[in-house]
Amino acid sequence: MSNKKIWKIFFLAPIIIYVALLIALPLCYILLISFFKSDYYGGMISTFTIQNYIDVFDQVYVSVFLKSILIAGITTIICILISYPFVIAVSHKHPRTQKILMTLVMVPFLTNSLIRMYGWLVLLRKSGVINQVLLGTGIISEPLSLMYNIPGILIGMVYTLLPFMILPLYSSVSTIEPYLLEAASDLGASKIKTFFKIIVPQTLPGLFNGSLMVFTPALGYFFIIDILGGGKMMILGNLIKNQFLTARNWPFGAAISIILVLITSLIILAYRKLGGKMDDLGGA
Repeated sequence: MSNKKIWKIFFLAPIIIYVALLIALPLCYILLISFFKSDYYGGMISTFTIQNYIDVFDQVYVSVFLKSILIAGITTIICILISYPFVIAVSHKHPRTQKILMTLVMVPFLTNSLIRMYGWLVLLRKSGVINQVLLGTGIISEPLSLMYNIPGILIGMVYTLLPFMILPLYSSVSTIEPYLLEAASDLGASKIKTFFKIIVPQTLPGLFNGSLMVFTPALGYFFIIDILGGGKMMILGNLIKNQFLTARNWPFGAAISIILVLITSLIILAYRKLGGKMDDLGGA
């Protein structure tokens, strides 16, 4: 064996061990127990059954899947609508200003997500900062209900996942050649037409990548539902958590987890299949 191969194995060994012990092995265990039965005392009976996967397609759980997809989809759309104007505005700033603004986007990641979510409780409650400001300026006559409902959940989702949309879009927008925008302006194209004819096609890879990075985590961010939604709505993450910790039906929770992994894998597969086409369109 050549020295080059030895060094390659040496450097890859930690990654292989990490993936095997902390990802592959736990996933195999979850897959295994998803075919077990659960007893009345929260234990598992090692008898092969596919009933857990059949139960997943019960109408109650299908509605949870649909709600999860709906919330993830709305979150992704809102993130796109916010991110595009932001990254376009930033791209026209001085390079030093761009670095400062993008650093500010990353600053929230320095604080734990749970702490940031509890911070939103102070802002969104009826006696919170937002309602007090709106009441003080006379914009509203009574406090708005911004918590324990879908708007509160979407605020938490968008706030948490927005950087995952901004960063890929910013990378794509920064690669657009200025002469393309200048040519569009010289030819009399409006800003809206320039956006849809030049900016969007050129940033499709970043848009697709950002959508993947927002949509997929939004399916399972149960702590946002628990804190800002008051636990009134169930998504896949909450359902899995409740099966493991409350109902103590580990086999059924494992089955739902495997279904979620399959959904995520299909999304990633679609990204890999369409990603090349997006790159081609972006570079055309």
